[in-house]
Amino acid sequence: DGLRALDQYKKKDPTKVVVRFKAVGNAPIMKQNFFKVTVSNRFQAVIQFLRKELGWKQGEPLYTYINLAFSPAPDDTVANLYRSFATEGHLIVNYSTTQAWG
Repeated sequence: DGLRALDQYKKKDPTKVVVRFKAVGNAPIMKQNFFKVTVSNRFQAVIQFLRKELGWKQGEPLYTYINLAFSPAPDDTVANLYRSFATEGHLIVNYSTTQAWG
């Protein structure tokens, strides 16, 4: 039983959710701002994806927030953030080049 439970835990959930990116302040607006993201990903993967889409280099400042309220930890899972903070079926991720909220 224990090994079966461990194997189940190790499996990645292939379910995807819609993440909507919204620019804040002087951040560039994306042409397409809706993307499907696998729920088993950590939020760090979302940040890396956003950097790639914006053409941002690693050292350039990029701040991310959920629902204009808080900055999630990079090791939070997309599944947990979506379950707790989804709005109208989307996980709204605001992004900025300067720190906007704590």
